[in-house]
Amino acid sequence: MNKLNLKFLSILALIFLAAFSRIIPHMPNFTPVGAIALFGGAYFTNKYYAFLIPIFSLWISDLIINNFLFSFYSGFTFFYPGFEWQYSSFLLITLIGVKYLNVKSFKNIFFATIFSSLLFFIITNFGVWFSGSMYPKNLSGLLMCYLAGLPFYKGTILGFVFYSTFLFGFYETLKYKKILHHS
Repeated sequence: MNKLNLKFLSILALIFLAAFSRIIPHMPNFTPVGAIALFGGAYFTNKYYAFLIPIFSLWISDLIINNFLFSFYSGFTFFYPGFEWQYSSFLLITLIGVKYLNVKSFKNIFFATIFSSLLFFIITNFGVWFSGSMYPKNLSGLLMCYLAGLPFYKGTILGFVFYSTFLFGFYETLKYKKILHHS
C-alpha cells in the first residue's frame, strides 16, 4: 500500500472511530463531531473529502442514534428537525481546519478548537431560537436561548478539546513514530 493511501485510510479510520464514540454514553454535547470536522479539514488533501467525510460520518451516526438507539421520532428519519444548523456549523468548522490549520502547531489547534466550539454554540443556539417556538422572536428571547444553552456549552467545549487532542495527537504520533511518513 502506498504512503498516500495509508495516510488517507488512517485519517478515515480515526474519523469513523471517533464518530462511533457518539453511541457511548456521555455527558450532554460531549461528542467528537466538531473535532472530526476540524481534523478532516486540516488533514485531507482533497478538500472535497475534507467536507464530505466528516458530514457523512455525522449523518451515519445520526441515523443510528435517531432510528435504532433512541428512536426519538416516529418512523424512520433521515434528518431531524434543526439538523441544518448543526450541519452548517460543522461545514464552517471544516473550513476553519482547511484555511487555518495549514501549520499544525499546538497553539493553532488549540485556538481553532476553542473558536470552533464557540462557533458551534452560537450557530446552533441561534438555530434553536430562530426555528423553534420556545423563545420570543426578539433580542430578549435570543439572549434567553443563549443563557439556557450555557450549561450545555461545558460538554461542547470539553468534547471539542478531548477529541481534538485525541485525533490530532494520535495522528501526529503516527507521523512522529514514522508509521506514517510526513507530507
